[in-house]
Amino acid sequence: MIDKTGIVYLIGAGPGDPGLLTIKAKECIESADVVVYDYLASPILLKYAKKDAQIIYVGKKGGDHTLTQDKINLLLVDKAKQGLSVARLKGGDPFVFGRGGEEAQLLLEHGVQYEVIPGVTSAISAPAYAGIPITHRDHTSFVSFITGHENPNKENTNMQWDVFAKSNATLVFLMGVKNLGNIVKNLVANGKPSDTPVALVRWGTTSQQQTVTGTLETIEKTVEEAKLKSPAIIVVGQVVNLRKELAWFDKKPLFGKRIVITRARAQASGLVSQLTNLGAQCLEIPTIRIIPAEDTAPLKSAITNIKDYDWLVFTSVNGVKFFFDTLFDMGKDVRALGHLKFACIGPVTKERLGDYGIVSDILPQTYRAESVVDAFSKEDMKGKKVLLPRAKVARTVLPENLTRMGAVVDEITAYETILNDDDKQTLISMLEDNKIDTVTFTSSSTVSNFMSLLENQDTARLLKEVTFASIGPITSDTARSLGIEPDIEAAPYTIKGLVDAMIAEYERQG
Repeated sequence: MIDKTGIVYLIGAGPGDPGLLTIKAKECIESADVVVYDYLASPILLKYAKKDAQIIYVGKKGGDHTLTQDKINLLLVDKAKQGLSVARLKGGDPFVFGRGGEEAQLLLEHGVQYEVIPGVTSAISAPAYAGIPITHRDHTSFVSFITGHENPNKENTNMQWDVFAKSNATLVFLMGVKNLGNIVKNLVANGKPSDTPVALVRWGTTSQQQTVTGTLETIEKTVEEAKLKSPAIIVVGQVVNLRKELAWFDKKPLFGKRIVITRARAQASGLVSQLTNLGAQCLEIPTIRIIPAEDTAPLKSAITNIKDYDWLVFTSVNGVKFFFDTLFDMGKDVRALGHLKFACIGPVTKERLGDYGIVSDILPQTYRAESVVDAFSKEDMKGKKVLLPRAKVARTVLPENLTRMGAVVDEITAYETILNDDDKQTLISMLEDNKIDTVTFTSSSTVSNFMSLLENQDTARLLKEVTFASIGPITSDTARSLGIEPDIEAAPYTIKGLVDAMIAEYERQG
């Protein structure tokens, strides 16, 4: 009798690139009460889990098992028997050397309902990202997927080395790095030509991807020299030669660069997405947290008396968000703003305002307060009342100059930027291990808080090899005041400008 109260989803998490997760897999993760994930399932996928979901890591790596397979099986049964929905995330595809079949049998034996959500297997995707098509009409029309984890020298092995050696198929060995020597020896001993091309692809489809090529005769030495370790797949066959022509992923402009994102996590997705698409490995270490103003009474009072204002000026997307959040919480809507004129700093702020159906009357040519002042110089501001909802700590250029023009400016705190030190130790450890290429700063507060995280550290030593990228001159000035000289500065002062400047700098470096 199948237990209807709980269910286990055996989910293929894909090969590593989060973008290769299927829509159905994402939906299952989002609805699960428990997420059980292994070593090869990208931790980034956990962002889809519910806030109150139980997250359990059961990774198995090189003989170091968090839980044995038997205990993992029993864990799945136990959680499902509690009436919970369980997402079992397995790297690649659960039924391609993923032991998903064993887990399904055990669940069935215990009367637990389950579903299988296929995933993109590394056997196909890792070679593809390395520019190696595993089939090609000029080379081979079939492919064999083979476990590389079995010891080929054990008694009663079912490895048909004579078939593999004589076959014209592309041979793809999964989890075989430690057994590379045995694989090579057995293929050659059974008649595979020693000049047969071979490739190993480590961490395929991720920004950490590393590809090594050679022949059966040379590959062991090449892998040793490259210090390549698992997880990696092994591809044997003539199709490997196509990599010289078809390699694409590791030619991306920021491929393999490890870039720290310091902006608030809620706002980091756009920058992370752009950099990831360019091949970078993004390390989210937010140094700031954006919170509502401690005292919301002044903003609420201003909204209550909104008819008294002539202009509403936004200097950031956060100002827009917290203003409208408060407006709506007070039971009002955009109709209350119909008499106002609007000004914004930056196209992103303008777009965020546009989400509420409002077009900005002023958008300066450059994205800083001085440019807004220049734009207002064409307006008659004498006696005009201006509402400026923004951060608790902000530059005074804009309100001071508007006041000089004769305007009456109400500068009101809509939100606060506070230090986020959750990832302090992670940051220090990565700097100690030289695992950071670039640190991005998108505001002055990201710089000052970044340096706060390194207080009492030998910053000269830790930051010696790090490249710093700033979103604009104000942020750069803050960095310089704290002892950091930006190597890259965006122009224009936008996220896209920052990304473009980073591409240009790394292309310059070659």
